[in-house]
Amino acid sequence: MIRALVTGGSGTIGTAIARALAERGYHVYVHTHGRPDRAEAITAEIVARNGSAEVVRFDVTDAAETRHVLEQLLEAGALQVLVNNAGIHNDAIMPGMQLEQWFPVIDVSLNGFFNVTQPLLLPMIRTRWGRIINISSVTAIAGNRGQVNYAAAKAGLHGATRSLALELASRGITVNTVAPGIIVSPATEGVFPQEAIERLVPMKRAGRPEEVADLVSFLASDRAGYISGQLISINGGMI
Repeated sequence: MIRALVTGGSGTIGTAIARALAERGYHVYVHTHGRPDRAEAITAEIVARNGSAEVVRFDVTDAAETRHVLEQLLEAGALQVLVNNAGIHNDAIMPGMQLEQWFPVIDVSLNGFFNVTQPLLLPMIRTRWGRIINISSVTAIAGNRGQVNYAAAKAGLHGATRSLALELASRGITVNTVAPGIIVSPATEGVFPQEAIERLVPMKRAGRPEEVADLVSFLASDRAGYISGQLISINGGMI
């Protein structure tokens, strides 16, 4: 059975991705750091639907802890699907942004990508098959006032994706980035009222987490074996 790790798996998009990968028949590790109860609930739901899943907990910004936990998982074999979904916001316009707002956002999305991905690569390479999907944001493409930190962190994934895809292409491993736009979630409900969505999104609606998850699930499949190094937007035509 293919084993998949979804970082930030207790969040709205992460939850949908974990469900979709479980439906594909993968064993899914639902990662969490601060919301173990939520991760346990998602895992129990997947198992109740005859899927295979378990919770894994660590701080992606702690390189030593991350490597220790991943090494334990690797004792059972390579993880061949990795979805780097963990990310945080701490918004402020740049003139008023504090160091405490800049560094943690970069640390989770960008340093977290390295901390999680690097230990998994050699075992994945040995199997000569793998799928790495990095979750970015339309903000990293178009920019957004008050999110210089978040845009920088997520845009960094675009360059990393392209370069890593070149390094791994001959080994049967694909690396892609998915950049969602406005997606229905508790975090966006108060930020994007319907009139704002109609102004910003040509399709006049927010996306559903399941739509992002379907795209990720496809990229994590054999059918996407010739797609690599790509930045794929899912945003209702925003850009």
